[in-house]
Amino acid sequence: MAAPKSCSSRSTSLRDASDCGSPKMEGTDSWDALEWTKIESIPRYVSLSNFEFLLEEEQVVAEGHGVVLVNTDEAGSLIVTNFRLLFLSEGTRNVIALGTIPLATIEKFNKIVVKVQSNTRQLDKTPPRRLLQVIGKDMRIIVFGFRPRTKQRRVIFDALLRCTKPARLWDLYAFLPGLSKFSNTNPKVRLLGEYFRMLGKSSYHVSMYMIERGSFTLSNDLWRISRVNSNYTMCQSYPFALIIPKSISDNEVLQASSFRARGRLPVVSWCHPGTGAVLARSSQPLVGMMNMRSNTDEKLVAALCGKLEDGSRRKLYIADARPRKNALANGAMGGGSESSSNYFQSEVVFFGIDNIHAMRDSFARLREYLDTHGRTSSDGMSSFLRHGGWTWGGGNLSSMSASVLTLGDSGWLLHIHSVLAGSAWIAARVAMETACVLVHCSDGWDRTSQLVSLANLLLDPYYRTIAGFQALVEKDWLAFGHPFSDRVGMPSVCSSGYELPRQSSTGSFPSSPMRQSSGTFTSQTPTSSHGQTSNHYSPIFLQWIDCVSQLLRMYPSAFEFSSAFLVDFLDCVLSCRFGNFLCNSEKERQQYNVFEACGCMWPYLADLRASEGVSHVHYNVFYEPSKYNGPLLPPAAALAPTLWPQFHLRWACPLEAQAGEIEAHCRKMALKNSEMHKAKELAERNAKEITIAMESLSVEFQNEKQLGSSARNMAKRTSKENMAIKRAIQSLGYKVHFPGSGDCVVDIESNPVGPLQNFIYASSKKDSDGSEHDKRQDLCNSATTMEGDNVFSRVCENLCPYRARDGGCRWPNAGCAQLRSQFVGLRANFDAIDQLSINDSYFKSE
Repeated sequence: MAAPKSCSSRSTSLRDASDCGSPKMEGTDSWDALEWTKIESIPRYVSLSNFEFLLEEEQVVAEGHGVVLVNTDEAGSLIVTNFRLLFLSEGTRNVIALGTIPLATIEKFNKIVVKVQSNTRQLDKTPPRRLLQVIGKDMRIIVFGFRPRTKQRRVIFDALLRCTKPARLWDLYAFLPGLSKFSNTNPKVRLLGEYFRMLGKSSYHVSMYMIERGSFTLSNDLWRISRVNSNYTMCQSYPFALIIPKSISDNEVLQASSFRARGRLPVVSWCHPGTGAVLARSSQPLVGMMNMRSNTDEKLVAALCGKLEDGSRRKLYIADARPRKNALANGAMGGGSESSSNYFQSEVVFFGIDNIHAMRDSFARLREYLDTHGRTSSDGMSSFLRHGGWTWGGGNLSSMSASVLTLGDSGWLLHIHSVLAGSAWIAARVAMETACVLVHCSDGWDRTSQLVSLANLLLDPYYRTIAGFQALVEKDWLAFGHPFSDRVGMPSVCSSGYELPRQSSTGSFPSSPMRQSSGTFTSQTPTSSHGQTSNHYSPIFLQWIDCVSQLLRMYPSAFEFSSAFLVDFLDCVLSCRFGNFLCNSEKERQQYNVFEACGCMWPYLADLRASEGVSHVHYNVFYEPSKYNGPLLPPAAALAPTLWPQFHLRWACPLEAQAGEIEAHCRKMALKNSEMHKAKELAERNAKEITIAMESLSVEFQNEKQLGSSARNMAKRTSKENMAIKRAIQSLGYKVHFPGSGDCVVDIESNPVGPLQNFIYASSKKDSDGSEHDKRQDLCNSATTMEGDNVFSRVCENLCPYRARDGGCRWPNAGCAQLRSQFVGLRANFDAIDQLSINDSYFKSE
């Protein structure tokens, strides 16, 4: 929200204008006297159609410049696109949230003329202020002021008139092709999945093939899924599949449907998996003034009740959401309510919840109250210390009590309390008495949907998760035919084609008493007020979301989702950006393939959450599922409702709407804790990797150590053998040389008798067949001698322990040499010597 401007700003309030010498307006409780002459001339702007703030497939339709947002006295540009009304700040070109609203969220918009009254005689020369008032379904009233003597207001107004009332349903922004990227499965598949969960058949896989074949009619001991309404012929506002008692046939279902308004017969909405207690819903019975009866209807209701474990029949409560007088009045028109005497062991209870018209009027009064007494009022006057003045609620301090009375007069909180109390009563009967409760109103799609879905939320912890909340909305609101197009004011489908419901009256939005008394502004003609809503418009679904927020306030640890999730969810519903809540029934959405042509809201919200994980604002940081794993049964004293700050106050009192400072602080702490947990996991993973690497290195080190030890032992052994050979050879008077090549050269020096002879012995022999066989080709033993005596006999005489006493050799034909004795072959390869198998007795110990 922009801060209040000083006198030098482009627009000033009444009090600032007075201080700066501008003419005063009669009455201090009226529109600000905007100093239009202080607004500089605006040059021709470049088209904003390619700016980054535009969504996918969003296109600019009309633009207006030099426009003032009266709520905050901020100047900027006003743009109409095919999806929303955008207000951009003049200086920064940032999107101002207060002045930006989706077209489908606009309830009505009016042209207003403000005539400045002055004590001077130049009143005729002062141009009137031309304003555009936009009233939203999301609790805001915003006013734009346009420069005098321009046609910008007319351009914006005509563009809004065209874009907010398309001639065809598929002209809506939701049907543009680029938005279908947020696709999802067919709603029928998701509904059957929830049915299977309720019946304990979650192991079955649901597919469109199963639905097309009609093989989804599963059952348990008490209930079964019927496809009697698969073509929507029995009831056009009921889903294609229904859960009914197992003992009731489809023919009996068809007969019972004729006794209920619009064919909405009693069916199961929720059943307790342990006790068998059931929560059922229907429309009013057609008893009329004659108190008619239906045997099949009574049989169906009796089958819903079932029996207890001891064989006795379960208690039946028939919860009529209407006041008793309204039920009696409907009896004159063929409707009415059940008689407890016609239904065995039953009790009829009237909750006294008002109809859709009372809810619509109450919502309008609440919106007017918040705008009048808010910080950013649409008349430019803040309720508290506006520009340093001493006002509160547009008047003096005595208006504080009057404003409280005004809030009570709106009746909104009283209606919220009635819905909460009725739902808590229903949940208590099912959970504590294991009773059967049948809920209905007139048609069974407004107050019935509120009570049944809220009781589901109290009874089943699954519905308090994000996935369960989606299943609950799709089951009890979308599948069971809440008329969203009529109640939210969206385009509807009728038998003759597509049309938008028109508003029955063209009167402008009623002003507060404070504004009516000032008399300083007047509306133009009655045709200047245009609205999207019809007489069937009513914030029934918004009221239910408000009730959910009250439960979230009472039980902050029982819900997986947060209040921010509810606000974003409700904004998606009101904006018509996705196709989930178009049309009035499942039949219409299936008939016109809305789920294929439009994007789906659920993947969009899931995509938002996936960007930040569990730290996203949609998740409740206080959620403790183990603590609240059963039903919630709030006592009557805890059901006193309050305003929902995040939704009711976000436009009128934006600072006060951000009251969840503790939640924000806890969210930051949770985020830091999550980051520390991730860092801890990363450190543990790195430590584990380091430990494994160290163990691997330790094993390698041990292997290397063993190899080194073996090499040292081998070297010692080789050295020992070399020394023994050297001593043995030297004892014969030979010289031994060990060159680096590994060969051993032995020079035999003795008394030379004859000429020098070279003797080369090759270790080879002739086989018996005459072929030569080389036992080791890599070993060549050679000796060079300088004497004529037989070298072999001299060696044998001195060293060989196996020589016979008679001097004979035990190795005929020099067999010892053929066995590679290191004493024969005086030029030996020591790589081969390591492989010799000569008895250790050849070597003497030192």
